[in-house]
Amino acid sequence: MKSPEADKEKEEAPLLRAEILRLRKILRELTPPLPALLRRRGFRVYRKEPSGDLFVPRGELIDSYYEMLKKYSFRLFLRDVIRQQPAFSPAQVTRYATKEVTGEYLRYLADMGMVRPEGDTYCLTGERIKSFGETLEWFVAEVFKREFAAEALWGVKVKRPLVGGDYDLLAKIDGSILYMEIKSSPPRQIYQKEVGSFLERVGDLLPEIAVFFVDTELRMKDKIVPFFEEELAKKTQGTAAVRRMEKELFEVVTGGTETPRMFIINAKDSIVNNIEKVLTAFFRRSR
Repeated sequence: MKSPEADKEKEEAPLLRAEILRLRKILRELTPPLPALLRRRGFRVYRKEPSGDLFVPRGELIDSYYEMLKKYSFRLFLRDVIRQQPAFSPAQVTRYATKEVTGEYLRYLADMGMVRPEGDTYCLTGERIKSFGETLEWFVAEVFKREFAAEALWGVKVKRPLVGGDYDLLAKIDGSILYMEIKSSPPRQIYQKEVGSFLERVGDLLPEIAVFFVDTELRMKDKIVPFFEEELAKKTQGTAAVRRMEKELFEVVTGGTETPRMFIINAKDSIVNNIEKVLTAFFRRSR
């Protein structure tokens, strides 16, 4: 039987979360905007948030679509829809959900005006989409904005004399910079050089928080973590190691105090929950 104290804590939790979001919003408005923080480090944003490959509905339908994207099965379904262009049958997009659930997803996209039926098949109503990558970056940026009251930019290109290149997501968390690499491909399609490039960008920007995220519920220990261990061994001469936080969430532990806090996460349980665990670990241990 639960104690009265436990019931009271459960009732107060949503109020406390709302208060934290309110205070973070105030702090966000009082601290310099994200582009200004980047300029202080010599980074100038010259392109951000491209829309050419974005698979999202009209503005008034965004809230519903955002909630749907929290479902891993829906994101896998969207990948198949994009992969099977220009036309696809329901059977071709029923690999990761039941026939009934896939039917619901197809009706949902049709109601949103994103696909239309053509005989026994469906096709996209808009331009051809190359990949799910931009849509996933957009969604994760929305998670930071909506769930954590953070300023966030996705699909960022910067000019730098050293590494430069693309930063999938940059966010301002209470005055700290967070950089997240976002992989929509499964682990088998991710290569060690991509981990090396991520570490180079982290070393150039030196964000307070760095996250390598793979949108999968598969194990990270089998392939992604070994990639990090090999690359870290080359770049840090053995002064960094990967440690499991819980389940498939990992942290890079280093000997120095000035290095960024680095995390490796996947989508198991939920993207929102895993990002929250990263932020909790960062703020609780940085005091």
